[in-house]
Order: sequence, then structure tokens, then C-alpha cells
Amino acid sequence: MHAQQKIKSLLDQLNTVIVGKTAQVQDCVACLLAGGHLLIEDVPGVGKTTLAHALARTFGLQFARVQFTADLMPSDLTGVSVYERGKEAFVFHPGPVFAQVLLADEINRASPKTQSALLEAMEEKQVSVEGETRVLPHPFFVIATQNPHDQLGTFALPESQLDRFLMRISLGYPDRGAERLLLAGSDRRDMLDGLLPLLSLDDLAALQHQVLAVHTAEPLLNYVQDLIAATRSGRWFLQGLSPRAGIALMRAAKAQALIEGRDYVAPDDVQAILPQTIAHRLVPVGDAGRGAVEQVRAMVESVPLP
Repeated sequence: MHAQQKIKSLLDQLNTVIVGKTAQVQDCVACLLAGGHLLIEDVPGVGKTTLAHALARTFGLQFARVQFTADLMPSDLTGVSVYERGKEAFVFHPGPVFAQVLLADEINRASPKTQSALLEAMEEKQVSVEGETRVLPHPFFVIATQNPHDQLGTFALPESQLDRFLMRISLGYPDRGAERLLLAGSDRRDMLDGLLPLLSLDDLAALQHQVLAVHTAEPLLNYVQDLIAATRSGRWFLQGLSPRAGIALMRAAKAQALIEGRDYVAPDDVQAILPQTIAHRLVPVGDAGRGAVEQVRAMVESVPLP
């Protein structure tokens, strides 16, 4: 019950800032409780950056923001050694990646070389700079935003980087009621200053431990394996899910179950997070006639429940 109260308070506070997007906010909380990285993709101006700020403040974590541009260099992220005359030595100045939450704003506006600088950080929770490996803070979350690929000045993220994101979500336009609140109310960015950190590092570690402890029954594991096998069948996608993607799917489903107040994973939990967790890792077959998210939902309908 104590965990449920904490999670409810997280969701309630976030929903005061991001109005009308309850499902997407819950996905974000599930992603971070599962220890994953989050990719938010949408057109400019729908609240992607505001949501990332709100998540960092609500989780009570050290925050750094980097605006990705075409001329951003890898050293702008990781840091650089500068010679200091007084010490007669090179001193390393850490970059913004040495934060507990890194907001990579408009990540697909940077070159592939700079995007790839995040690969080691996201997977190994460390960076190699000038021949030395430096450990990143714990926890370490990347919350990245990106604009649609058809907009000017964007570079598609490589598949290896997309695979590092546990979830990809899209906020979309608000409905009429939510937009009325936005138009008539105060600026959402001004509300960020009033957000309180609701978790300590020990609280977050305890919740993440509870996520890992959520039970998965044998029939549920069979169902997940059936879904993974369907992605590899060649009927729905050009290439199927990797074992790493399958592990990520299970972590996300466990976090979803904990948010819903259960100590076991149900098929509903898997279905609730499936499109957000696997669609960005898959490319539909050529004659699908629909996007990856819609293709995942169609595939789910064809796989029998346990």
C-alpha cells in the first residue's frame, strides 16, 4: 500500500502539469520505475520538454538539459580535459551527461556521431573519455525528445540507439477540454517551479526493487514468448525482436503491474505497454499499409491469450 500511495502521488502531481494525457504520463512513470530510458516523439509545442522537466522534478533527481543541434560535438556531452596552469595538469570538466536525468532535447537534430556518444552511457552507465572510463551517477535516465523525421534538419536515430530506449511515446494534441484549461490557465512552465520532489533516492531504489520482484507465471511467459515469436515470423515485421527487447518488455510489464496495484503480471499489463515498448524497434513489412504501432496492435489481436 505504501508503494501505491507513492506512485499515486507521482501520477497526481504530473497530471496537474500535463493535462489530458493520463495514459502517457503513466507510461513515463512505468518507464522510469523500470530503470529504462524514455523517448518522446511529437511535433513541437505539445509539451514534450515540459513533461521531461516535470518528471525530473517529481522524481527528485539531479537534472541537466542539452539542446541538440547540428553542430553539437560528443565532447559537449561527455566533457573535456582542460590544462590548468595552477595545477600544472589537465583537469577533467564533466559534461551534462554526468547527471541523474539528462534531457536530450530534439535529439534527432544532432549528427549521428553525436547521437552515438550516448550509446555507451545509456547501456553501460559509463562513458569513456580520453582513454579513461568514468562511471555515471546512479540512477541515470535519459529522457529524449525528437521531432518527426519529415521536419527539416532532422537525422533519423540509428537502430542501435532506438533499441536503448525502453519506451517511445507520443503526446499528441490535447482534446478540447484539456486545451481549454491550457488556454485559460497559467503557463505550464511556470508551474514547474512549484513541483515538489516526491521521492528520495532510497524511495526510488525501493520502488525499482519492487518492480523486479513482481511475479511472472509460466503461462504469462509463454504468452510473451508467443508475441516475440510473432514479430520474428516475417508476417508482420522485417526483423523480429531481439532477446534484449524481450527483457525490456518484461521489465516494462512488471512496472505496469506495480502501478496497477498487482504483485504479478497479467496479460493486460503486457498489452498495455506493448506498442510503446516494441514499436520503435520494428519495421513493418512492405505491404502492411500501416505504421509500426498499428501493426503491433494488429499482431496482438492474432496471438491467442494464455
